[in-house]
Amino acid sequence: MPTIRRLPDTLVNRIAAGEVVERPASALKELVENAIDAGATQVHVRLGEGGLSLIEVTDDGCGMRADEIALALERHATSKLPDESIELVETLGFRGEALPSIASVARVTIESRARETGEAWKRVVDHGALVSDGPAALPPGTRVRVEDLFGKIPARRKFLRSARAEWAASLDVVRRLAMARPEVGFTLEHDGRRALQVQPGDSLEARVAQLVARELAGNAVTVDLVRGDFHLTGVAGLPTYNRGVADHQYLFVNGRPVKDRLLIGAVRGAYADMLARDRHAVLALFLDVPPTEVDVNVHPAKTEVRFRDPALVRGMVVTGLRTALASGDQRSAQAPSETAMRAWQAEPIAALPGAAPGPGPLFPAPAERQGSIFASPAWQPEPRVSDAGQAWRGYEATVMAPPVARAEAAEDAVPEPVEHPLGVARGQVANTYIVAEAADGLVIVDQHAAHERLVLERLRAAGAGGSAGEGSAPSQALLIPEVVELEETDCDRLEEAAPKLAEYGLALERFGPGAVLVRAVPAALAKGNPEALVRDVADDLAQNGDALLLGERLDLVLATMACHGSVRAGRALSVAEMNALLREMEVTPRSGQCNHGRPTWVKLAHGDIEKLFGRK
Repeated sequence: MPTIRRLPDTLVNRIAAGEVVERPASALKELVENAIDAGATQVHVRLGEGGLSLIEVTDDGCGMRADEIALALERHATSKLPDESIELVETLGFRGEALPSIASVARVTIESRARETGEAWKRVVDHGALVSDGPAALPPGTRVRVEDLFGKIPARRKFLRSARAEWAASLDVVRRLAMARPEVGFTLEHDGRRALQVQPGDSLEARVAQLVARELAGNAVTVDLVRGDFHLTGVAGLPTYNRGVADHQYLFVNGRPVKDRLLIGAVRGAYADMLARDRHAVLALFLDVPPTEVDVNVHPAKTEVRFRDPALVRGMVVTGLRTALASGDQRSAQAPSETAMRAWQAEPIAALPGAAPGPGPLFPAPAERQGSIFASPAWQPEPRVSDAGQAWRGYEATVMAPPVARAEAAEDAVPEPVEHPLGVARGQVANTYIVAEAADGLVIVDQHAAHERLVLERLRAAGAGGSAGEGSAPSQALLIPEVVELEETDCDRLEEAAPKLAEYGLALERFGPGAVLVRAVPAALAKGNPEALVRDVADDLAQNGDALLLGERLDLVLATMACHGSVRAGRALSVAEMNALLREMEVTPRSGQCNHGRPTWVKLAHGDIEKLFGRK
């Protein structure tokens, strides 16, 4: 049998590099985090071939002396732990493995000038071997240059992806770190082209919008929630401003970018009844917690964290997002898209029946226009005039009337005020869309989507939702308790969560090793299937282990109920009904989107309408 032996330092460093340096983006992350921890106000990044051939990070931080540069290239050497309290670390990096790990698998050049000494020094290490060490010329700060990553380790090199894929990963790393530190300026160059630049001192909202999408600024709400020493801030996109993939969700814990399942699940739960299942919210959330309440030493790359009280954190995220979205008035993120605007076009030229061919559009007669959005508020269409000649003569008489007469007719046709945010109903199109006139444009409302949201919010207001955790939701006792057979582990989880489940109106009791007894269900689900509900809750507890998911499950069920109980498309509404719907939308939270994340209304501003007619 082979004997136990101590591995050489070069192999030890390469093993450590396998944990820390998975790809160029991993090395870039460590270097930029070092620059931030050094107190830099400007960080300049240069990449070649997505980081495969070159990674260079320059900062204006505190810098290092010559002896510190040599020590920084040794394993487990760091300035980020002033004592042995690793659980109280507040810097981005603290293991002391990044630089020696990178230097063991690449050619690394470190140049630095400490502010207190004013002396610059340079050290070059090629795949673990010292190449040169001597003075250098550099302004205060540090420059680290990484070349030929995995150049002498072909087994690792061949598993790297294409330069384009590595560039995308590196850009995401810089974007996330720049988002977390709005007080620091960042510049990113790739193959000689500047790809990103942000100035120091930006506000959080401005920095997020600049890095994610500029239109996010007008389609998002601000999140701000404090619970004791926990503070949640950020920018959350309106549900109607969504993406088909979840790569625009940026999560940070104590300024550290993370990809945490708990936080991702909480975000999904907060948007559960406002987004379709295949759509994802756009947001950036920043959670600040005491260092003793979070373990950041779970993963070598420090992208995962573990919370001491995960239920509290999840509840904060769900509550913070829902509160912000509810207070974000009734905006709809969906302005008329460019594609929709281009679809508007002039009617083709046609000749009147019996008339000589000639240029000019066919204008409908006034009687024919009574069924359009130009109708009077009373919405009483007059009989259509079948004779085309009479229609044309009627139209001609109208448009050729003296200006005073036309002004008087127009004044009589619009007797109602339009100072309401969503305007006053002027008609209905295809028995599906309400057309309203507002002071600043034309509002088009999807009556089914709007009423669907209103019904759901009424159910919540009556206490049926229970997702906010305020008090107990009304319950409906079952005449004959129902026995639900489950796996024993599922029964254990349900029994443990039973007190919390009871707060939402679901009363359960253990009924032997492999079954539970359902005595009452939430009042909103009185006509539902108790067995299906309990099984879904058991699955949620198994996956996430938090009873808050029952509240989210209720929201999903309530959303379905609201959909079936709302005004359907194709139903004719009176003007009074249309206006009542508009007024309720103006005072209802989240009325800008339906329960599936689609917009409930869009607005054509006066300027948009003028463009359609060539007036602008």
